[in-house]
Amino acid sequence: AGFGAGLGLALASSAFIGGSFVLKKKGLLRLCGRARAGQGGHAYLREWLWWAGLLCMGVGEAANFAAYAFAPATLVTPLGALSVLVSAILSSIFLNEQLNVHGKIGCILSVLGSTVMVIHAPQEEEVSSLESMAEKLKDPGFVVFAVCVLVSSLLLIFVAGPRYGQSNVLVYVLVCSAIGSLSVSCVKGLGIALKELFSGKPVLKEPLGWVLLVCLVICISIQINYLNKALDIFNTSVVTPIYYVLFTTAVMTCSAILFKEWQHMVLDNIIGSISGFLTIVSGIFLLHAFRDMPFSPNLLPLFLQPGRAQPHPLWSSADRHQSCQHQPLLPSEDKGSQSAEEEE
Repeated sequence: AGFGAGLGLALASSAFIGGSFVLKKKGLLRLCGRARAGQGGHAYLREWLWWAGLLCMGVGEAANFAAYAFAPATLVTPLGALSVLVSAILSSIFLNEQLNVHGKIGCILSVLGSTVMVIHAPQEEEVSSLESMAEKLKDPGFVVFAVCVLVSSLLLIFVAGPRYGQSNVLVYVLVCSAIGSLSVSCVKGLGIALKELFSGKPVLKEPLGWVLLVCLVICISIQINYLNKALDIFNTSVVTPIYYVLFTTAVMTCSAILFKEWQHMVLDNIIGSISGFLTIVSGIFLLHAFRDMPFSPNLLPLFLQPGRAQPHPLWSSADRHQSCQHQPLLPSEDKGSQSAEEEE
C-alpha cells in the first residue's frame, strides 16, 4: 500500500511540476519592457500565468511531500525524470521550443533509467519517530554534508552569481539543487511528524518539527528565487533536465548519508541503481547537448531516406555516360579522317 501510494503521488507530482515550468516561462515571457527576473526584478509577481505555474508547482510539491512520507527518497526522486518529459513536450507545443530526435530519444532514456532505478531502489533505514530523526540529523556525516552545502551555496550566490550567472546555466541551478537536497530531508522529517500527529502524539510540543518547517520554508524560497532567474535567462528545455540531474544527485547523496540506504544493498541492486542513473544522465545529455542541432532526413543512411529507393543521382548520371577509361583516344572526326588517309 505504501509503495502504490508513493508511486501514484510521485507520478502526479511529475505531471504538475513539468507543467509548472511551462506556465512560469509563459508568464516570464510576457514581461515586455519591465524588470526581468534575470536582472533582479520581481515584475513577474503581477502575471497570473506565473502564479498559475506556482500553484501547479505547489500542488506537485505537495504530492511529492506526501510521496516522501510513504516511500523512500530513492523511489520518489528518480521519477522526477517524468517532469522533464512533460516539460519538454509542453514546451514544444506552447513555447515553440523545438524538440528534435535527439531530445525525444533523451526523454525516452530518462524514463527507462528512472524505471531501472525504481526497480533496484535501495531500502532506507526505518525512521518512525522524531527522536530517531533527531539522532540521524546529529550524525557527523550529515553535519559535514550540510555545512558543505551551505558554504558552497553562499559562494555560488555571492561570488559566482554576479560574475557568471548570466552566462552559465549551472550557477543558479546548482544553488537550487544543493538547497533542494536539504529541503527533501526537511520534508521527510515533517512527514514523520504528521504521521505522529495523526496517531495522537503531542508532536506540536516538539521543537524539531517547527525547526524543520522553518528550514523548509527558507529552502523552498531560495529554490523558487534562483529557479526563476535560471528560467528567465536560459531555455526551459535546458534548465529542466540539468536541474533534474543535479537535484537527483544531491538528493541521492543526502539520503545515502542521512538514511544509510546503501549499506545493506546487494551487488545487483547497486549495479542496477548506478546503471539506471547513468542512463538518465545519458538521456539528459542528448536532450541538452544537441538541442540546437537540426535533424533532417538527409542525415539518415541512403536506404532509409524517403524517395531514395533508386540509386544515388550521382551514380545514375554516371551510368548515362561512359567511363573515361572506355572513351576513344581520338575524337570521332579525327578517327574518320585518319581512316580516309589510310585508304589513300
